Amino acid sequence: MLADWSFVGVFLVVALIFPVLGLLTAWLLRPKRPGPIKKSTYECGLETVGETWIQFKVQYYIYALIFVIFDIEIAFLLPWAVAHTGLATAGGALNWLPLVEVTVFVAILLCGLFYAWRKGALEWI
Repeated sequence: MLADWSFVGVFLVVALIFPVLGLLTAWLLRPKRPGPIKKSTYECGLETVGETWIQFKVQYYIYALIFVIFDIEIAFLLPWAVAHTGLATAGGALNWLPLVEVTVFVAILLCGLFYAWRKGALEWI
């Protein structure tokens, strides 16, 4: 049984070594001459006006995060709907398991939506 899973172990070792080796090589070969021009803030080729370190409202981030969550929901629901177009089995009985699975999935996401709604994350101020 262990021999059957050895390829997974080799894959994990290579998957860990490959990026670390690339980052280490880039760190060793990089130019190390910082200067005032390299440390300056670059903003579309123009000099910055005013304070360069400004705080963004966290609401923008939360709003985008909620959008991504529900965008991923659609990415999961579309293949499910295509794969389970006919929920009836060969004998004509209804197969409830896929329907229960997607109901639980949507219920968990709806709980998150209602939580964000109650916390005021969807209010645009």
